[in-house]
Amino acid sequence: MANVFVLNPPVTEDFCRSARWAARSRGRVQRHPDWLLTAVAVLEHAGLEVEFLDGAAMNLTREQVASALNKSAPGLVVLHTTTPSIDSDLAYASMAKELLPNCKTVAVGPHVTAEPEDTLHRAQGSLDVVVRGEYDHTLREIAELSNSNWSTSKLSGILGISYLDGVGKTIHTSTRPYLDVNELPFPAWEHIDPRWYRDAGKRFPFITLISGRGCFGRCTFCRDVALMEGRRLRLRDPELVADEIEYDLALFPYLREVMFETDTFTASSTHVSGVCEAIVRRGLKVTWSCNCRTDVDLKLLPLMKRAGCRMLMVGFEFGTQEALDAVKKGTTLEHSVRLAQKAKKLGFTVHGCFMFGAPGETRQTALKTIEFAKSLPLDTVQFSGICAYPGSEIYQEAREKGFLVPGTWREWVDDNWEQVTVLSYPELSKEEIDQLIDKGLKEFYLRPKQILRMAQAIRTLDDLRRKIYGLRMFIEGGPVSCNVNKTS
Repeated sequence: MANVFVLNPPVTEDFCRSARWAARSRGRVQRHPDWLLTAVAVLEHAGLEVEFLDGAAMNLTREQVASALNKSAPGLVVLHTTTPSIDSDLAYASMAKELLPNCKTVAVGPHVTAEPEDTLHRAQGSLDVVVRGEYDHTLREIAELSNSNWSTSKLSGILGISYLDGVGKTIHTSTRPYLDVNELPFPAWEHIDPRWYRDAGKRFPFITLISGRGCFGRCTFCRDVALMEGRRLRLRDPELVADEIEYDLALFPYLREVMFETDTFTASSTHVSGVCEAIVRRGLKVTWSCNCRTDVDLKLLPLMKRAGCRMLMVGFEFGTQEALDAVKKGTTLEHSVRLAQKAKKLGFTVHGCFMFGAPGETRQTALKTIEFAKSLPLDTVQFSGICAYPGSEIYQEAREKGFLVPGTWREWVDDNWEQVTVLSYPELSKEEIDQLIDKGLKEFYLRPKQILRMAQAIRTLDDLRRKIYGLRMFIEGGPVSCNVNKTS
């Protein structure tokens, strides 16, 4: 019998909850629940028995989740939530209450952090607590409380939560200080199989690694830093990062790649060099990829290559300085050009992330982003509209000025639960953004030069399989999409 049941709820087939844009991606990407499993590890280190169920990755049915809940009979049910799936997520809280009337239910994630009051009232009594922001230590305190005498007076002593009092008033306790990332255990990966998670851009099977939290940046489109991680860079000791790599490789010897999902992995030269030197010194035979800022110290790239880095996922974002400045990116076009050229010269695979929908952008300036992407020596790209999530600065501005398209949380994705443009400006409409996305993808990938470049990159049978998969996704609706709205 588990004390705590942590659920990554299913929504619809191939819905990815753990990405920055919760949706069914064109490439049907499924990402590892690294944050959730770190919290699970914290609970287990506190002596609590925990059952974790990734209903999204396993495409479970409602009946299968109900069966697992009945079998586990937990005292506490923790649910991960997203903006488009919030009503579906809360239905699982209701299910838990129906099956186990004495259990307590808790919701975590960026959406409920941004909208705790709406979430609690929307739940209509099926949700006991919303955890705001980082939830690792908060869940431990709630779980320890749920095993004794649960009461609102005791809840009031837990930082970083919201709940309803006896008369339906929302109570928000004080914000919890950000934790020391070096105190966090490695994710409790033994609860999942890495082969459940696919991304055509990564070598299969792969696993994610988060080497820090927080960011010094002010990007207006960023959700997780503003809500979950804080605007202060908190990076783990490089030796701990190397320890985690060794742990992952020992647990899953068949892994072919580690993906550093840290948004700001390259923001600190000291951190990057420390991690790379630890990998080299220990003789770790590991292939890895990472998110990368365009203003990375270029002197780091040879060391990164020597330490096993294969691919850079780069947030180029826009092809005009005006757009970069409008979203407070803090980088320049010159940074982008220098990084792309240096990375290609050193033999990195480079994936470029580009967006449309910066305040003040027009069709004419947006076209410059497409031309800029085509001018860089990139292997793959993604184009997307900015997804203005609750809690981000751009969401607040768009809401105040009437630029938001969705009328309900469900409308952050389309009828098929796929990514959809959510902003529409007088100077650049939703329809124009959609057209620009398609135009950018076709113009980039259908160039003879690009087709030849991608063909030359095929060196193994695995490379061929991934290219065929990517081509099929392109034909069916566009090339494989990676996580969007990066802070890197």
